[in-house]
Amino acid sequence: MRRLRSVLACLVALILLASPMSAQENAGTTSWYEVRELNPGLGDTPDGIDRTTPRSAIESFLYLGRHEKWQAAAHLLDLAGWPEDEQAEVGPDLAEQLFTVIDRKIVVNWYQLLDRPDALDARAASESAMAGEPRRSILLALVELDSRPVSLRLNRLQEEGSDPVWVFSRQTVDNVPALFSLYGPSRLEELMPDLLRERAFWGLRWWEVIGLPLVITLSLMLGRLTYNLMSRGLGRDRRDFGSDSLMVALRPPAVLTVVATTLTLVTQNLFLFSGRIDTLLTPVIAIFFVMATIWAIINVADALMDRLVTFDGDALMDTGEGQEKKRAMATKVAAVRRAMIVVVTIAGAGIVLREANVMQTLGFSLLASAGAFTIVLAFAARNMLSNIMASLQIALNQSARIGDKIVFQGHLCSVERIHFTYVQLREWTGKRIVVPVIDFVEEPFENWTMRDPAQIGEVRLKLAHTARVEELRARFYEVLDELDNEDEKALADDRGVYIAGHDAFGMEVLFLVPCPDPNAAWARICEVRERMLNEVAKVDTEARPMFPNISPMEA
Repeated sequence: MRRLRSVLACLVALILLASPMSAQENAGTTSWYEVRELNPGLGDTPDGIDRTTPRSAIESFLYLGRHEKWQAAAHLLDLAGWPEDEQAEVGPDLAEQLFTVIDRKIVVNWYQLLDRPDALDARAASESAMAGEPRRSILLALVELDSRPVSLRLNRLQEEGSDPVWVFSRQTVDNVPALFSLYGPSRLEELMPDLLRERAFWGLRWWEVIGLPLVITLSLMLGRLTYNLMSRGLGRDRRDFGSDSLMVALRPPAVLTVVATTLTLVTQNLFLFSGRIDTLLTPVIAIFFVMATIWAIINVADALMDRLVTFDGDALMDTGEGQEKKRAMATKVAAVRRAMIVVVTIAGAGIVLREANVMQTLGFSLLASAGAFTIVLAFAARNMLSNIMASLQIALNQSARIGDKIVFQGHLCSVERIHFTYVQLREWTGKRIVVPVIDFVEEPFENWTMRDPAQIGEVRLKLAHTARVEELRARFYEVLDELDNEDEKALADDRGVYIAGHDAFGMEVLFLVPCPDPNAAWARICEVRERMLNEVAKVDTEARPMFPNISPMEA
């Protein structure tokens, strides 16, 4: 038994001793790629080239490239794809071509290139997949090639009997000739004098400093020419002022498209700018194309909707057959337009981020799900999003439609427009009241044109207890007979005179005024009140007192 225990103890000890050795071996093999030979056709690595860390490798490559030491720069490439006897010949050419591609298409993110041999990022969050792990391959950038993205990478390689070094990966080097043919100097640039091809400032060449303003000016001039051409010809007044004119709808997006197309053609065929300019121009051009598309969709939709549906508040306020459906249709169409704008804008933003490759070229994520920027943005936009959803809610429940006559917070007004974040009301005096949509939805209001536009107005007069209501009722009917038209006479059964209340000072007499048209209801009530005050005054002077005899203090 003792012998068995001794054997088990020895086995446990051996396992414990082997575990650290295995872990160290695994850690070592995952920290680099092992190769038998690294660029044997190039000879010994020159002094001054530091390939121990990712940052030092890029620094050495860029330094050698700026000083045109291509033979030495070739030692920073993995030339395993070429035969040994050709490496000395093709290496310098590939190094020069790769330097040109990096100079024209990439802005190096130095924060991503760590200055330590294992490239371990001690700042990485614990949730990161590479947290606390050494790296043997680093992505520098993604570059478009034949409508597909190809990566530029640094790999950590260890040659037998040597220390690990960082070089451009074999896959990256294999793509260099194709990338250079696409992003290398254009024929026009090769014909320029050497003076214009020299460095000026901020890493730019003199031809870029001079050419960029010229390209922008040319684009703007062609845009202006497009605007002038689309503003001439037959029907110019209609084009300039007609809200339903397709020419007016397409003119601004056409101008923006011409500007973006000019920038694209010139920067991709005549002047291939360096990475600092290209990193800014590419997103701007993508944004211009997306904006032009969104602008055209919205403007054309507006022009077509103006032809099919009227949004004129005065026309929609009219009562009669079919007006109810017109107001509902105008409100629904306006809601569809707002929803379409939201969908197209979100889709356009996604296209911009995808096509412009912003996240890779600028080295940051605009859509970081748990980042502080996203939290701040969501907090700041919560009111706007609430208003947008509330405006869609109004369109769905039809509580207020364009052209409806409403009483909102004591203001008699009509609904003129329902926008994304606010409702535009027009008071009977012509003043505009702007109400946030979320407040408009939460605040109760009277809608005089919902379902049945006909209503009964109220005129309340405070009279003395001795007033004869029968005589006032007869005079009230006479007043309405004089004022009523055919539509108002059809509602004669809704007339009435009642004593609605009384107190020590007198009684409150209620006169019910039928109002078939809500747009004229307020004016009709005011006119009836004026007539009845005159009638009461006549009776008061001829017979018994009609108004309460009280002092202002008692009132």
